[in-house]
Amino acid sequence: MKKNIGILGSTGSIGVNALDVIGSNPGRFKVSGLAAYKNVRLLAEQIRKFRPRIAAVADREHAGELKKILGRVRGTEIVYGEGGYRDVAQVKEAEMVISAMVGSAGLVPTIAAIEAGKDIALANKEVMVMAGEFVVKKARAKGVLILPVDSEHSAIFQCITGHRGSEVKRIILTASGGPFLRLSKRKLARVKPADALKHPSWRMGRKVTVDSASMMNKGLEVIEARWFFAVDVDRIDVHIHPQSIIHSMVEYCDGSVIAQLSVPDMRIPIAYALSYPARLVREEPFVDLFEVGVLEFARPDMERFPNLKLAYEAARAGGTMPAEAFLSNELRFMDMARIIEKVLASHKTTSSPGLPEIFEADLWARNIARKTIDRLKDRSC
Repeated sequence: MKKNIGILGSTGSIGVNALDVIGSNPGRFKVSGLAAYKNVRLLAEQIRKFRPRIAAVADREHAGELKKILGRVRGTEIVYGEGGYRDVAQVKEAEMVISAMVGSAGLVPTIAAIEAGKDIALANKEVMVMAGEFVVKKARAKGVLILPVDSEHSAIFQCITGHRGSEVKRIILTASGGPFLRLSKRKLARVKPADALKHPSWRMGRKVTVDSASMMNKGLEVIEARWFFAVDVDRIDVHIHPQSIIHSMVEYCDGSVIAQLSVPDMRIPIAYALSYPARLVREEPFVDLFEVGVLEFARPDMERFPNLKLAYEAARAGGTMPAEAFLSNELRFMDMARIIEKVLASHKTTSSPGLPEIFEADLWARNIARKTIDRLKDRSC
């Protein structure tokens, strides 16, 4: 029997890779719903190939454009806006929803999917960073699974499954170090967006790639791991591992360390989340350790990459962190950490917040960040 899947963020890198996995296993999966932002041409191609019952875009204008492109294609209801995303998240046929929308926009439809009793394959870090405690409690109350899609959290999940949580001593997240691993702090101050978008190991969306280059992405993963695996933040370490072969490790109380290895390909953790607890047969190349030769590890430099240090503080105190201003050339690379630091320093933590408090904190943080960006721009003029 085929497993029905809904995808929030089908035209992004995770969504495209997920559909590649699904398309390669037509006997295992069926697509029930697709949600995108404004890339209607790619979404139209996906609709023609997978024939979901429902598809959503950002607004009425793009919904009309999508209908024109589809022309005579029938059988897919076109919806739009927040209500449309919620409809895709809760489409009746879907047993699992892949949450891959970028940023805070993915939180509401992900919660809607949980409330509808759907298992979640989670690729949206902001869901756990913004509302980890709330989301975990909601999923537990509804009896649904939240399965990690990030390669690092999928690795931890695979290393921890079948073991007692009480025996876990430490979680070790690995990080490639990005394109600036060996760049001096002086040179980091001069890097351009085009430099940050050249990741040595992974092919990802623009925001995630910049977050990776600044180590912000790894900081968010620390916060995410804290909620995914119910481990205190002080028992989560980060190791730089440039080869990106070991995706994360779990250390146990007896000194044993279990690691998950694979080539850097997002289709592997996506496939495992979709097929869990089974594994899909893979035709692609496997790890050749003779070819890899050496696996290196190093401590992250918190002075050159202060975002990681700030994320640890945020995991203890709460906070919200922007990256888009650098991509639009408004900021220098190292300015991102200064903005995050100012937001965190101004933040007053609310314990166990509900959704209204979470969204209020998000809006507040964005406003503070925007004002700080404007001040930095004025000084540089």
